[in-house]
Amino acid sequence: MSFRDNVDRMRDWGRETFESLRDGLRRRWMYRKGPSFGGADAGAEGAGDGFLSRLDQPGWAGIAKRAFVALAVVVLLYYPIGMLMVSRIDDDPDFTPTGANAIGEGGSQAVAMMAALIDREVDENSWTANDPFFQPGALLDNMPNFQTGIMSALARFAFEMTDQVGRSRGSSEADADLQKAAGLLQYPGDVWIWNPTVSLAPRASSESQYRQARRALLSYNARLVRGEAPFERRSDNLMATLERFASDLGSQSAVIDTEVREHSHDFIDGNADDVFYNTKGKLYGYYMILKGLGQDFAPVIKERGLQKNWAQMLDTFREAAALSPWVVVNGPPDSQLAPSHLAAQGFYLLRARTQLREIANVLLK
Repeated sequence: MSFRDNVDRMRDWGRETFESLRDGLRRRWMYRKGPSFGGADAGAEGAGDGFLSRLDQPGWAGIAKRAFVALAVVVLLYYPIGMLMVSRIDDDPDFTPTGANAIGEGGSQAVAMMAALIDREVDENSWTANDPFFQPGALLDNMPNFQTGIMSALARFAFEMTDQVGRSRGSSEADADLQKAAGLLQYPGDVWIWNPTVSLAPRASSESQYRQARRALLSYNARLVRGEAPFERRSDNLMATLERFASDLGSQSAVIDTEVREHSHDFIDGNADDVFYNTKGKLYGYYMILKGLGQDFAPVIKERGLQKNWAQMLDTFREAAALSPWVVVNGPPDSQLAPSHLAAQGFYLLRARTQLREIANVLLK
């Protein structure tokens, strides 16, 4: 036998041996009873087949496993989908009171706007600032901050109504409905019906308090239409209200300033969007109230020649409340790459505050 014949025989023997081993491994892999550790892909496929086969087991064991998988899938989808469905930053600048919140001739448009905003945020949009852990809204932060910002503006104006506009003189008695609404709107926005860390007994939720405040405001407006409640449309009352608004915006500008100075150089500022949307809610709330006050005090504004100034002030509030970046970035104010949304918002806030003070100065003369 020649050398070439020996080489051919060795090659054929090697091919047959390799094919025999491959067929043996293939049969062993196909008919294995458990997961194999022969390779990364084979192990993953084996584990998957074993897991799926266990789900097909008859009896209570299979039912329990299928129920566990279904529950895991529901939990994984519940929060992200629920958050998308619940989240809503309702900054509609053309929102107007309708239905039970609307008023007839002689009532206050600003008070009607307060009642309508409470109704919209608490019942229509759903109040999310106090959502417990088992609701998707518990993981939201922009919407709760926006809603609490609106409510803080309403609470401030409710006090001004009680102390200034809704009473004849400083020595007269405060209106009972306005006094009740002002107290209820001061209630914290993050109180749910039960908090075991505070008390084992149920508590009044934020929504229940705000609903009572709305009913008190509607009661006041109804009495105002009938001529049974005071609403002093004097220039000094309007001036004092605008001054209080300006002071509150000054406090909010300090919050923005602190966040920019202390955290604008952070790689990621997780608190920037909270400050931004809380400020946005406050500016939106004041914008809607000032629209109503513009109608309530229209004779005073016209008498002092403030129509143009008032319109410019409302435009500034509207532009400030409309700011809505996709992602809030708190970059350094002089950054070439990262925007400073808080600094931009602060500019509009301070411009609105300046315009409030200008109008108040004219009303003072």
